[in-house]
Amino acid sequence: MKASNKYWRERLVERTSPHLVKELDVYESEISLKKQGKIDDKIFAETRLRRGSYGQRYDNGQRHDGRTTRQIEYPSGELTKGPSTLFDAPGMQRIKIPFGGLNADQLDTLAELAEEYSDGIAHVTTRQDIQLHFVHIEDTPTIMRRLAAVGITTREACGNTIRNVTGCHLAGVCQTQVFDVTPHAKACSRFLLGHPDTQDFGRKFKISFSGCKDQACALARLNDIGCIAAVREADGKLKRGFEVYVGGGLGTVPYQARLFEEFVPEEEILPLAQAIGLVFARLGERKNRNTARLKFLVNKLGMEEFKRLVLEERANLPYEDAWTSYLKDIDTAGEEPLKSPSLVQISGAQPKSFKQWYRTNVYEQRQNGYATITITLPLGDITATQLRKVADLARTYVKDTVRTTIEQNIVLRWVSGADVAAVYAELDAVGLAAPGAGTIVDIASCPGTDTCKLGIASSRGLSGELRTRIIARGMELEEAIRGLHIKISGCFNSCGQHHVADLGFYGVSRNKNGYTVPHFQVVLGGQWGENAGAYGLAIGAVPSKRIPETVDRITGRYIAERLEGESFQTFIKRIGKAECKKMIDDLTQVPPHDVDPSFYTDWADAREFTTGDLGVGECAGEVVSPFEFQITACEREAFEAQLSLEAGDTGNAARLAYGAMLNGAAALLRSRMVTAGSPDEIVALFRTHFYDTQLFFDPFTGGKFAHYFFRAHERAGEKRSAESVHRLIEETQLFIEACHSCYGKSLQQMVAV
Repeated sequence: MKASNKYWRERLVERTSPHLVKELDVYESEISLKKQGKIDDKIFAETRLRRGSYGQRYDNGQRHDGRTTRQIEYPSGELTKGPSTLFDAPGMQRIKIPFGGLNADQLDTLAELAEEYSDGIAHVTTRQDIQLHFVHIEDTPTIMRRLAAVGITTREACGNTIRNVTGCHLAGVCQTQVFDVTPHAKACSRFLLGHPDTQDFGRKFKISFSGCKDQACALARLNDIGCIAAVREADGKLKRGFEVYVGGGLGTVPYQARLFEEFVPEEEILPLAQAIGLVFARLGERKNRNTARLKFLVNKLGMEEFKRLVLEERANLPYEDAWTSYLKDIDTAGEEPLKSPSLVQISGAQPKSFKQWYRTNVYEQRQNGYATITITLPLGDITATQLRKVADLARTYVKDTVRTTIEQNIVLRWVSGADVAAVYAELDAVGLAAPGAGTIVDIASCPGTDTCKLGIASSRGLSGELRTRIIARGMELEEAIRGLHIKISGCFNSCGQHHVADLGFYGVSRNKNGYTVPHFQVVLGGQWGENAGAYGLAIGAVPSKRIPETVDRITGRYIAERLEGESFQTFIKRIGKAECKKMIDDLTQVPPHDVDPSFYTDWADAREFTTGDLGVGECAGEVVSPFEFQITACEREAFEAQLSLEAGDTGNAARLAYGAMLNGAAALLRSRMVTAGSPDEIVALFRTHFYDTQLFFDPFTGGKFAHYFFRAHERAGEKRSAESVHRLIEETQLFIEACHSCYGKSLQQMVAV
């Protein structure tokens, strides 16, 4: 039986600061006022988001296990309700876990909350957070109090704030690290949490700390601030510091972070982050949220001017002791093992499954006699029972040295070698001994249509299907492809980090044969290593049900034709994007509904994606509209732009990309029987018929993709860098997707009439 809110408030009073107690009391009062209609929706939205409380999809959401979101049953037997109001439909609670660090008591608390207030499952995100889904908003103050009592906050887990500060899960035990970045990540998280200089942003802000430059670590180059450990010699001594990058981010159009400074001394990291925050708050976009991230400000100002402004701000900052106080005991603040070191014991009596697990899930630490064990979590999910087991293992074997990872797993650090087999046995008993950590079966995905309001296609459903098929075929045992990364997003926003995967996919939809069919764009050219060293581009949209075959075909070709020692990225570059597209061209076809209706449903969802049959043409042929012919030509033109970029011809690539946008807009105009001539006329008429009327808008991005088109028109003929053209092609692909969507909505409106 749940304890009362009053009980948990009293416990919090005993364990934490009066300030936090009052803050949560205020939040609870605001919930009550909102329920009475006395707080504006926008004000309350920012309030709850800053506390990590999100709305959740219910209208057509589907879980990966086949149950609709309306069928989730709580332990009490209560079913979730429909989405009539914020208070009728449960949402999602995000919980910040700085650098992924957890202890046993915290794991137990998370297990209790998942069981009592959610659906019994905790979800690990790609930013090392924990999320609980199907949580009622009235329960969130109690959840927050119980978390605070064990040292966990949800403050600034969402909203226009500094999000969870991420760090390498191997920091401190990594064999290749420059130094342990854990203290710096922890200090940064504490210093900036609630800091007055970081409360007035136009959008979210992300920071990461990496101990190695060449590994993936914490993916420094896709963060607003990415810090990579570095050392310099000064006065005969090695001095610690960081190579600092700024302005990175994925989202719809990704930007790789730019080098701000090759070496920033460790004592300057916190004031530098504070100064960057002040510049962002002062000069960042406010009116248009689509361009309100730091990456757009850096790109607008240029690195030289941005750096000048930041250093000027830094020089004027009043000194704060917190900048360096954490450094005083940094050399003695490391983790301590629970047990003495010893060698791993592997004998012939141990099962084959143990040896396979050991190969992929056990990392030998830089400290001899100790190992870090990765607990693979398919889809990033872990049950309440399993969380309790991890807490028990932490107490028995490793003290408080548990961390979540950016690949949606959990690790136990400082396991004595002699205990590895025993830990495996205990994990196996609760279904947590799956091998394949960090391999091709360790697929990351966002929530997609399970719970996300922005989801287009079932990223979790596809992820589960791919994992099952890869394991069934033993593909993860193939040396050449074992280390490939597959990442899946349910839409173009890249929450699943598809841009930096070897094989990336993001959900889109297509109108085929009178139906809306789930598809995924296939993204190649991304690089997971070197802290997200390169971003990929989409080469074509494939029906969701043919993505497994797409993976088989691409990986099979790599296995068969790779040169000795050739990486997947090098192989893709060598054969070229044109050849890659040719590999999947036949897979883009969708059979008629009466031939194979499975194409018209998504993974793990028996319902039809949408209906709206427009009939069949003469001789059982398909009626293909002029728009479909024209938009296909636009897609080809956008792909040709990608080929020109690959060949180094940025000028032609820019022309082709802009031309694809222009022709896409013209195709939409023709579908409305509007004829346009010159580019200026096409833009003007598109604005009149689709932008001003909001026909081109969607509920979540508004007219964002139309602005890509308007900006491309304004810059037509300008000389662009390769990086700028890369973004233009990405924007072109998204504009074309929006044209597809707009046309599909028009067809549905016609059918409804």
